[in-house]
Amino acid sequence: MESFTFHRPKTVEAAAAALREADEGKLLAGGQSLIPLMKLDMAQPTDLISLADIDALRGICEDKGAVVIGANTTHDEVARSEAVQAKIPSLAALAGQIGDPQVRNRGTLGGSLAHADPAADYPAAVLALGATIHTDARPDGVAADSFFKGLFETDLDEHEIITSVSFPAPKRAHYAKFASPASKYAIAGVMVAELQDGSVRVAVTGAGEHVFRVGDMEQALAKEFSVAALEGVTVDAEELRGDIEAGAEYRAHLIGVMARRAVAALAG
Repeated sequence: MESFTFHRPKTVEAAAAALREADEGKLLAGGQSLIPLMKLDMAQPTDLISLADIDALRGICEDKGAVVIGANTTHDEVARSEAVQAKIPSLAALAGQIGDPQVRNRGTLGGSLAHADPAADYPAAVLALGATIHTDARPDGVAADSFFKGLFETDLDEHEIITSVSFPAPKRAHYAKFASPASKYAIAGVMVAELQDGSVRVAVTGAGEHVFRVGDMEQALAKEFSVAALEGVTVDAEELRGDIEAGAEYRAHLIGVMARRAVAALAG
């Protein structure tokens, strides 16, 4: 690991200033993704800006039918939150499945979204629930459909900091994941959500270069919300990725299985 200058600002503004002034600055939230990369010299920041002391980035509250979660809120805090459990139990359950206890107690919502790992769990919830990602530069937020751009790529500018995420409470939602036995990352994870306006969203993580929606499944479920409605609805394997854990065709199969499990949990 190369040497670096460590910053511990107290405000978002101070963190943003340190990030702009650094030659190769990196934000440190939970560090569950960044620190391993630094140990392998795959990331070599000149400056590391910790968000740990910024109270404005933590906490969970309700606002106009949505659950608003601070970017530096840990996965464990989301999983144990009474507000999240009451309004969006599927989100609490998803957070409780992330990694292991160490990851859940250190990793954060904002860190996960900014890193945009293609197999992370939170992107499925953000996209399926139609969440809005708020930043210091865009307090009104970025819609989930516009946020994820590619492999480890988001709509964030170089010096932009996620401050919170607003999750509209759905009528019902469920997340089903086929996890890697080693990392607990999703080999294929599917969240199915019926929103308050009656529309259905199906988001898939772990199978492509980034999280994506499956329009054919959404249309089928909008007509009839049942497992039977998904029979014959498939995802093209050519659009998916393959690796040592699973090939593209197997991931395409898993998407169908996980989608049907999610619907069965809701329709049953």
